[in-house]
Amino acid sequence: MEKTVGTLTTLCYLEQDDKLLMMHRVKKKNDVNQDKWIGVGGHAEAYESPEDCLLRETFEETGLTLTDYRFRGLVTFALKGVETQYMCLYTATGWEGDLDYNCREGDLEWVPKEQIRDLELWVGDKVFFKLLEQEVPFFSLKLAYDGDTLEECVLDGKELDWREFLGEEWS
Repeated sequence: MEKTVGTLTTLCYLEQDDKLLMMHRVKKKNDVNQDKWIGVGGHAEAYESPEDCLLRETFEETGLTLTDYRFRGLVTFALKGVETQYMCLYTATGWEGDLDYNCREGDLEWVPKEQIRDLELWVGDKVFFKLLEQEVPFFSLKLAYDGDTLEECVLDGKELDWREFLGEEWS
């Protein structure tokens, strides 16, 4: 029997007028992200590259076709009792089409960047938001959770004290 090493997912934050398109996950039942605010994206299907998944998921959730996007980092979610997820994190500044706010997974909303830290976010998401804010060109981030509790944070292979890294402005 073959062992799998995990699942590939994508997540994208669309940027416009100093705002990010955020999804408030309030529509799906049994959603691990219930009530959290995240970007758009999801699980890769068979034979999809990360970019294929990014483009498909963004279109499915927003009705938009991305024309300008950037791969920002690889985030490894090590969740106790759940298969590891490898998430390709993107930001996008260009797209075509009209935004369809009728997303089946959550409520879409343009949120000013300075208000992101006030939303109900996963702690680890706050870490990668700060890395995006600092314009880190590319990063590898491992986030180990036990339920909702972040137990380990490793940035580019080195243990990161996420409480110190985030500081008061992100707590």
